[in-house]
Amino acid sequence: MGNPRLSRSVGLMIGSVCGTLVFVTAPVVIAGYALAQNLPRLQTNEAYVESVTRETALAVEDPMAVFGFVFGSLPDRVKVYPTENYYYFTFSHNGVGYAGNIRIEPDDRGGVKVHFDYYEDLSPWREETPSRYQLLDASKGVTIELIEPLIYRMSYHEKTVVFALNDLSQVSPPAAAMGPNERFIGPIFDESGIRFFLVYNAKLKIFHYLLDETVKVADEFFTSGRGGRILVGKRTGFAFYRDHRRERKILIGVNRGNVMVNNYFDGPFDQLPDNFIKGEALREAILAVAPSLKGKIDRFGSSPDGEWRFMIDPYMSYDALAELEVFHKCAAGRVRSPSYYKCFVLDEAPGARPGSPPVAKLGPAHVRKSGVVERPANQR
Repeated sequence: MGNPRLSRSVGLMIGSVCGTLVFVTAPVVIAGYALAQNLPRLQTNEAYVESVTRETALAVEDPMAVFGFVFGSLPDRVKVYPTENYYYFTFSHNGVGYAGNIRIEPDDRGGVKVHFDYYEDLSPWREETPSRYQLLDASKGVTIELIEPLIYRMSYHEKTVVFALNDLSQVSPPAAAMGPNERFIGPIFDESGIRFFLVYNAKLKIFHYLLDETVKVADEFFTSGRGGRILVGKRTGFAFYRDHRRERKILIGVNRGNVMVNNYFDGPFDQLPDNFIKGEALREAILAVAPSLKGKIDRFGSSPDGEWRFMIDPYMSYDALAELEVFHKCAAGRVRSPSYYKCFVLDEAPGARPGSPPVAKLGPAHVRKSGVVERPANQR
């Protein structure tokens, strides 16, 4: 029998006619993949090299010129997956990589703002790069209208694009995954492609991001450390703890390198469930943690001028997987303790350990810029 993994057509002898062998050509099935409809998308170095070496003309210092390029490159309809309504993009211009987003921001009064931001790619050797921002409105020739729930039509010059926001209105955690003192704030779709449930523990006054396993998780996991309860994503680097008490996984860490370069794997803190927060649920939870913010935040946890937003990041930014062991040490020793779930809240202050009282204060660790492109923690 021939090798079934050969990736070329071969001649198959099917008979003899007048002493002459007759062959037909047929494709060999490649381990069952020849007829498959859902093959991976192939990305090649050739395409990358041709992209970065191609000479291009674009006034990258002009936000409206860049917006015109980005908007003009979009199809007539796009899907905005992240739940804070960021439509992310990247491009290369004369050997330099750029990243940015178009963000649709509805408000409680029925209005909507459109933000446009872009910057030169960040990297481990370049943590600060030029960034440009533009509020898009009629004065800039940009109009937007709500045509259906969670669906907007945006126009600029002669082009119109429909932006379909991600409808997770029917998504909720399984009852068995929720504790008696926990409130479901809303579903999260992170730009990494991973879904979460944002949960608030009213008794302990802490937040958790739970892995949404009601759908196929777009990652595979390996175990780290002792006990087999720490699971790390092969693609994302997201680290979860398999709860001792309930069938669920709690986010405990994201890789610090991803945070510093502000890529798709910097954690779900910047994709809160804005379209699905019911009433005052989030504001009430934040004020329970940080009473000093009363009168200073809206129901999304943002300042009145939209310049900053309360940051919910109970997990660790880790450099080495061994650092995650502190979660297991804490949890394994507190399984029956009323403070058990505090083990999964990490205050990033020097010397802090899981299980410390949660700290809520206005400062770099708890406030992030709002309405513009997400930047590393030291630039938010």
